Amino acid sequence: MASSTTRSAQPDRLRVGECVVDIASREVHAPGARRPQRLTPKAMAVLKVLAEQPGQVVSREQLLAEVWPDTLPTNDVVTQAVTQLRKALQYAGDDAGRMGGIETIAKTGYRLLAPVQWESAAPVVVPVASVAAPVAIEAEVVETPAPAPAGAGFAVLPRPAAPPRRWWRVLSVLVFGALVASLLGFWWWQHRAAMATLAEEGGDERVVGMPRLPYRLITSGGGFDLTPTLSPDGSMVAYASISETRPGTSIRIQTTSNSPSRELVAPGPGESDRSPAWSPDGRQLAFARQGEDGSCRVMVAAANGAASEREVARCDFTELLSFSWVPGRNALLFGSMTGGNASGGIRELDLETGTWRDLHYGSRARDFDYAPKYSPDGRWIAFIRNPQLGGVWVMPAKGGEARRLTRERAEIRGFDWLPDSSGLVFGRRVDSQSRLYRLELESRKLHDLGLNDAESPSISHDNGQLAFVQRRPQFALFRLQRSNAHGGYERDHLFPSNGRDAQPMISPDGRHLAFTSDRSGEYALWWADLARPDSLHPIPGLLPETRQPVDWSPDSRTLLAIGRDTEGRAQLYEVTPSESRVNPLPVPAPRPLQGLHVGEGPRIMVLSAEPEGDATLILYDRSRKPWQELARLEDVSQARYDSSTRQVFFTRFSSSGLWRIGADLSPNGLALVDGDAPARWRYRSWALAGNGRAYYLSSTNECSAVGEWLGPPPTDATCLAANEFSTINGFSIDRQDGALYMAIAETDGAGIGFMTLPKREAPSFGVISKLLSDIGKPPS
Repeated sequence: MASSTTRSAQPDRLRVGECVVDIASREVHAPGARRPQRLTPKAMAVLKVLAEQPGQVVSREQLLAEVWPDTLPTNDVVTQAVTQLRKALQYAGDDAGRMGGIETIAKTGYRLLAPVQWESAAPVVVPVASVAAPVAIEAEVVETPAPAPAGAGFAVLPRPAAPPRRWWRVLSVLVFGALVASLLGFWWWQHRAAMATLAEEGGDERVVGMPRLPYRLITSGGGFDLTPTLSPDGSMVAYASISETRPGTSIRIQTTSNSPSRELVAPGPGESDRSPAWSPDGRQLAFARQGEDGSCRVMVAAANGAASEREVARCDFTELLSFSWVPGRNALLFGSMTGGNASGGIRELDLETGTWRDLHYGSRARDFDYAPKYSPDGRWIAFIRNPQLGGVWVMPAKGGEARRLTRERAEIRGFDWLPDSSGLVFGRRVDSQSRLYRLELESRKLHDLGLNDAESPSISHDNGQLAFVQRRPQFALFRLQRSNAHGGYERDHLFPSNGRDAQPMISPDGRHLAFTSDRSGEYALWWADLARPDSLHPIPGLLPETRQPVDWSPDSRTLLAIGRDTEGRAQLYEVTPSESRVNPLPVPAPRPLQGLHVGEGPRIMVLSAEPEGDATLILYDRSRKPWQELARLEDVSQARYDSSTRQVFFTRFSSSGLWRIGADLSPNGLALVDGDAPARWRYRSWALAGNGRAYYLSSTNECSAVGEWLGPPPTDATCLAANEFSTINGFSIDRQDGALYMAIAETDGAGIGFMTLPKREAPSFGVISKLLSDIGKPPS
């Protein structure tokens, strides 16, 4: 193959115009982009072929032969790959302004016109000043003992006739302090010298490359790799992956050194294997096998693939199935289960005898305790209680009352124990992304691990390796208008951006749209008059919550939104978006989650979080000071008011389904609309269309975003997006024409990150403080 460029045999980077492409990670770094774009393996392969022949026409046939060998793909696969390249390389255009520098030659192929240069990573010499200040990879809140005041001599302490051993300690402290001072002085002298040299040489213009990440991706195929579990020694990882050859997921297993993966066992037709869990001895994997008909089996298979899998339990029609291994015994620990083998609390299954044992720890009948795990030392069991609005709890393994570890009700995205059982690492959604935190068991201190878009942590208990899911989706707003009588929809892209747009709420008059987004770099509430696209702007002074979307007033002038105040507490606000006015409301509820307008009068509803992890819907008369409570309804996860029927529709934390009740919340008006949907973990994926009709979004193995009308009479489901997932925290319906306003992923995927678990650094002057404290102790 001819090439007009010279490069090394193993290039590390490819420079295309102003963009830099990292070959190993397939990330495109562009000067004007907010974050790097990751290419699919096929798009990366197409780019390599084009870059081998810059300025030359490469035919579609050649691309198909080199990138898709031994297959029979259509031309669409080439078009899709080039489209992704143009989007990722949009700042690499040629002088003619062609997007991405890739020109289409009609009925022939493509030509890469942007300048191309292959590069190999050269060793970087780091100045001495840089070594003295390593990049922090975790943010901790620690109490640092104050150093002794300058000039405070130890000889003046009122301790006459100190023993020689005590004087030796004093002398050690003085010598150590002098040594530390000398080292600090030497470092500062080196730092100033290095800075002066850089200034003389124009060093502020020197580019030494991108900072090194504390982790690496060990799966990066461009698909979805989820729920990792590490072997005890951290050498192997198993995870659920969306299959490339069949609908659904299967369990993949590989080493943690980026080796090719293999399928553990093949699920049957219409089945998906999920939720792998590694046994304590590293020889077996337990997982769930779920069918499209609601069937569910818990399976165990040898990790080396030497023997076929075996069924150990049934879990038919269960929701939020969770289990883990019991240390030292051939048994599994299960969380709360619904369906055919239902159980309200945590229990163990002995795999040798098939017998169940209930654990007694003081749970309530409507609590749902999820993902229980024994600590490595076997003393504790941690779990997530009521995961929709959850908290992390812990109880003694021998039995006893459970206690809450986290007080803020949040979306917990997986957890695992630290190797020494001193605490946990858990994922939690914050604004538009998930992050990992380390929680100390005794002090309850919380430390951000500094990992963006991270969730589902798994820790190897032998050596403290950490695996996690990294997902960086980009959600855009779409208007879906019904196009024919058979339920089809046409998409209209609204307000394009490189951010994450979510929770689009259309006003009752169909003119105004409010949504949350990080498109400006900060998470904010945005508003636009759809008749004037130039009116789009963020609402200043409001940091919105992600749990619940906003609610428009009947006149479409104001909206109710939950935000966080300056101290991080939830607050209900009334917003006039056209005037950018934000007014906090004196709601009596201490932990508001959602606000609802109830007609034109002074009544308002507030969904308020309860201490145990559920929520109550409260009806207020806001014309009274303070607000007067009129009625309340317990166990509500989300509510919507339908002005056409004057009823409130709502979901519950304790079960799946949709209910309705009168606006006065009288129990006499309570009725069930649908007993199966929404599912309890998709309690925000529904919207009202007026006249008592509710529309629900879900997903199947064949379609990523499925829409259907709830309640009788039954209606056929519609596939709204076959391969792109929608957000699950809110969408809306225009009551004027029935159009759907949704956030759908434009780019998506999930890979498994891997790193050594960061160790907690000792506080500054910790040794000196210890020596100073020893001075006052009597000799032993």
